Amino acid sequence: MLAEMPTPPDEYAQRLVRGVEDRREDLDALIRKFSEHWALERMPLVDRAILRIGVYEIGWEPALPTGVIISEAVELAKQYSTKDSGRFVNGMLSRIAEDLRSSDAS
Repeated sequence: MLAEMPTPPDEYAQRLVRGVEDRREDLDALIRKFSEHWALERMPLVDRAILRIGVYEIGWEPALPTGVIISEAVELAKQYSTKDSGRFVNGMLSRIAEDLRSSDAS
C-alpha cells in the first residue's frame, strides 16, 4: 500500500502501517482477550481497524500518552463508524491500556 502512494506518507504513518501489519496477530489476540461477548469478526470493520491502530500505539509506541491515543481513536470511531462505536472503542482501549500500561494508563 505504501509503495503505491503518489507521494511518500509521513514517517509516523509509515511506521504505524508497518507496525500494525507486522504485529496483526498480536493485536488481534489482545483485542479478542478484552472483548466481552464480541467476536473480532463480528465487529464493524472500521472499529477493528481503529482498535488495531490504538492497540499498536498503546503497546509499541510508549512515548505516546495513553489518553491521547484513546481520545483520537474514540473521535475516529464516532466520525466513521456506528453510533455506539465511540463508547465501544473507549472501553476496549481503556481495558487494554490498563493491562499493557498499568503504571501510566491515564
